[in-house]
Amino acid sequence: MRLGVEETLGALNSALGPGGPVWFKETHARHLRARDFLAPRRALQARFGDDQVPEGVVHAIVGLQGPGVAPVLCCAPTPAGLALQLQRSAVFERVLCSVAAYAAPAAPTGPTPRVVLHCPALRGSPSTLRLSQLRAVLVADHLARILQAHRVSVRRVPAVRDPHMPTFLRQLRVDWPEVSEKPSTEALRNRAIAELSPAREAGALPPGTLGRVCLKELMEERGRTAGYDPSVDSCLVTEDLLSLLAELQEAVQAGAEGSSLGLAVAPDAGADSYVVLHVVSCEEEFQQQKLDLLWWKLDHQAPLTQKHLVCGPVKVTGAPSTLTAPEYYELRHAQVCKVSSLKHGKDLEQDPAWMEIFRVLSVATIKFEMLSTAPQSQLLLALADSSISTKGSKSGTFVMYNCARLATLFEGYTCSVEQGLYPTFPPVSSLDFSLLRDEGEWLLLFNSILPFPDLLRQTAALTLPCPTPGLHVAARTETVCKFLVQLSMDFSSYYNRVHILGEPRPHLFGQMFARLQLLRAVREVLHTGLAMLGLPPLSHI
Repeated sequence: MRLGVEETLGALNSALGPGGPVWFKETHARHLRARDFLAPRRALQARFGDDQVPEGVVHAIVGLQGPGVAPVLCCAPTPAGLALQLQRSAVFERVLCSVAAYAAPAAPTGPTPRVVLHCPALRGSPSTLRLSQLRAVLVADHLARILQAHRVSVRRVPAVRDPHMPTFLRQLRVDWPEVSEKPSTEALRNRAIAELSPAREAGALPPGTLGRVCLKELMEERGRTAGYDPSVDSCLVTEDLLSLLAELQEAVQAGAEGSSLGLAVAPDAGADSYVVLHVVSCEEEFQQQKLDLLWWKLDHQAPLTQKHLVCGPVKVTGAPSTLTAPEYYELRHAQVCKVSSLKHGKDLEQDPAWMEIFRVLSVATIKFEMLSTAPQSQLLLALADSSISTKGSKSGTFVMYNCARLATLFEGYTCSVEQGLYPTFPPVSSLDFSLLRDEGEWLLLFNSILPFPDLLRQTAALTLPCPTPGLHVAARTETVCKFLVQLSMDFSSYYNRVHILGEPRPHLFGQMFARLQLLRAVREVLHTGLAMLGLPPLSHI
């Protein structure tokens, strides 16, 4: 079984006896020089009074064992509290001998809800897609990837119908279904017609509208307590609206797909086992609330759980406020090409291989810009050329640059093996991980590789809104981006300081192989994180 930060924290807190959690994991390099976990002094005083922690408790902590619990080296009182250090060489060995277990999401331990992920921004065409709507599209795509990586059944709605949208989504590396056969709207239309307000109450209606359906009663009965806007009182019914409702209805009814794929869903799951998550821009939310209530009004089997993830506004500097999503992409692509040409001293735009790299870098720039801020918050978008540089440690290009550096490192090792400078890589079980003594090496393992499965699981758990009361949910879609940026910063600092591929001398090979195995784990974690964003790893920039 893999070691886990959560399992270790749980065991440490249990060892202190009844009470709330006390221990926390250190993350700063300065603190990690002396300890890995800390139980703060004030928290211990609240638990044990002014007395010291009983010696028997400290002894029990040092001898902690259990599934997923990291081995403890020592535990001692300090002015800051009870400080604990792990057996680092043993942790290195456990983790780096099982890299695959830490570079992939953990399998679910029980049945998971099924999710219908609805992004209304995809009902239009790229030319009318605002930046706030593009943000919602990228958030929805990221959520779908995170959930599916945890074997959650996800149905994406709507299927894209505009003929230009599929090309634009492929350009952005967004995975979304294209147009399929339109579901029948006959039953919904008949029900809607029966619910239409009388003509004298409906007033003048726009062309193409079937009529107006009153939602006041449903609003009072269900909507108000769920957190819907109390001013929602009616909805104009159109054929397009009925078509979208029919598509949502069909997505819920196609529940057999989850079990056929071997996903962990409840065997007797019906419509109410579905969570319908509407990912909307702030401008679209009011209309979406009307659609929710209309669905409940016209379809008594509609899922009871409908949640809204509302993406905040996008404010732009350095470009017109009316910038559309395709214009934003073209701007970033032009900037990437310009910066790369200046870096390499020549025009690379005629080279197909480089053009593909530029497209990936453009999308990476956009996704990290759009997803590195919590989706509920306002996003400030600075569109100057300076935000494209690989030297800026907060950008998507910086992450991709370090991904390419890792590829170059392993390519360099392979070439040296072919030239006879280094031996082939030995079995991982034969490596001596006690040779990993640099603080940067522990920082990479303890802050990035070891907690990565927990980070993915927590992101997926926060996305599933079943336990959340009310209409709105919060999703931490910025977590993966921030993690990858921090991992890249830690790797870059270590790589700039430590020479991995040293001189070809036999007495140096042991440390070189241990370091290569550590960086192999870093590479796998980085690739998995990029996959959660729909980004391929680059081998050179």
